[in-house]
Amino acid sequence: MAAELNRYELMWMLVLFDLPVVEKKERKAASDFRNFLLDHGFAMVQYSIYTKLFSGKDACEKYYRLIQQNLPEEGKVDIITITDKQYENIISYEATEKVKKNEPQQLLMF
Repeated sequence: MAAELNRYELMWMLVLFDLPVVEKKERKAASDFRNFLLDHGFAMVQYSIYTKLFSGKDACEKYYRLIQQNLPEEGKVDIITITDKQYENIISYEATEKVKKNEPQQLLMF
């Protein structure tokens, strides 16, 4: 029998960053950081906001360290972790139209 994960246990990690991109070296560092996030299963929400869903707070710990080890030399990076239940309350707008978020399918543990 599969155990359903509680939407209060599922955690979304949001990585937000503001990196300098004036010099060629800075653009490469910013691009490398974005590619690092994509290579590790993060999805781009906006150009400098990436998200990934985890099975719980403990599962996030590995990524806190991994992101820290791959930070660019300059710029600012923030990590916010919220529950799936909190994430479902995000309201998004494109131009003046309200956009309904696509809810991820509930994860099942076997």
